[in-house]
Amino acid sequence: MSVLINLRDDRSERVQYDDGVYPIYIRRGILSLYPDYVCPIHWHDDIELIAVLDGEMDYNVNGAIVTLHKGDGIFVNSRQLHFGFSDTRTECAFICILLDPAILCSTLAYEQDFILPVVRNHHAPYIYLEPNNRWHRDILREIYEIDQYKGQKITPLRVLSSFSKIWFLLYENIPSEGYTTNAENDDLVAVRNMAGFIQKNYAQKLSLQKIALSGAVGQSKCCKLFAKFFGQTPNTYLNRYRLGRSLDLLRAGDKSVTEIAMSVGFESASYFAEIFHKHFGMTPTEYRKRAGGIDAKKETGSSVPIINLNSPV
Repeated sequence: MSVLINLRDDRSERVQYDDGVYPIYIRRGILSLYPDYVCPIHWHDDIELIAVLDGEMDYNVNGAIVTLHKGDGIFVNSRQLHFGFSDTRTECAFICILLDPAILCSTLAYEQDFILPVVRNHHAPYIYLEPNNRWHRDILREIYEIDQYKGQKITPLRVLSSFSKIWFLLYENIPSEGYTTNAENDDLVAVRNMAGFIQKNYAQKLSLQKIALSGAVGQSKCCKLFAKFFGQTPNTYLNRYRLGRSLDLLRAGDKSVTEIAMSVGFESASYFAEIFHKHFGMTPTEYRKRAGGIDAKKETGSSVPIINLNSPV
């Protein structure tokens, strides 16, 4: 069964912390547990720390893509739009840690002098952590340490200690001239709203006009923002999200292909099968068989034509 991130309407993650008292999230995961090896696009106030234990994955932060190999990691700053994925469906095992910078703000002075200069630094939406870089390596070491702390009575204290070390390294090494007190980048806010609108309303009929309106931009600007942040058109993003949501339904086996196509927003089973085959190289029924779902005889009884499109999904 796939991992589903709990998202609010604005696509911010409703983080399920390890403890209801402390804003600390520590997990080990594998990329194949996410639909089509793609984590849903999201953001949160917490900073995110990733360390790759095995395999590799690509990581998209505000449209910039870095490839993380075994031993690499990434720091994702607060409120940045991000997700991990693998277009080649390559497996990746990783540590994921979410921490709220507020736990370092014992006084207003700490927040103003040391926390905000990092979280509001436009030069650091993310930092690719390489083990051959000294201070990157130190941060990676703390990520591994935090992972080992999980489940102990004194975990919050240990995490606070490691988080303080990580923040010191960030503060010391991120260019200070990038700090700004201005509001968030308008383009980031717009694309975050549009991605959120799609992920919330994917089962409905969505036009480019509706998507653009959700971001308070024109249709041309909408297309440019999706190209910049995601490297794809709004329609491609919508179809791929729908396909990802269809995978669990196909594996569950309690709905026909036609029912699944309609429930995830496709206008017909034939178009769903067409797009599915283009993306996965097999029909929905073939995927269901390989995934151990119900027998194809339980389908609608009509054949589903597979049309080869020249354009990408």
